[in-house]
Amino acid sequence: MTASSPSKLARYLSQVIENIDYIEGYVEGFDEAAFLKDRKTRDAVERCLQRITEALGRVKKQKAEKLIPGLPWAGIQGLGNRLRHEYDAIDGRQIWSTVKNDLPALKEDCSEALGKL
Repeated sequence: MTASSPSKLARYLSQVIENIDYIEGYVEGFDEAAFLKDRKTRDAVERCLQRITEALGRVKKQKAEKLIPGLPWAGIQGLGNRLRHEYDAIDGRQIWSTVKNDLPALKEDCSEALGKL
């Protein structure tokens, strides 16, 4: 890794955490039904997820996958591709599931990785 890599990695990991924080704020008080009905919130969450996948892609390009072992890198890349290129076919229920089931652990993993830098 280059000398600037730790600062780049810290920036990317911080961006992931920041966007998860945004999502948590956007969906506070929502259940799945309310989320599915609120197009503005869904759009905001999808945009944050897109930024998260982009930041994690940059972590991977830095060859730093070992900072977050067990992360489903291919699945994250796939989600990013769908958000960018197949945005008209996004299933809101899957987005909700990602928000509720995957993001809390991802936030914790990124916080731990940030602490290792």
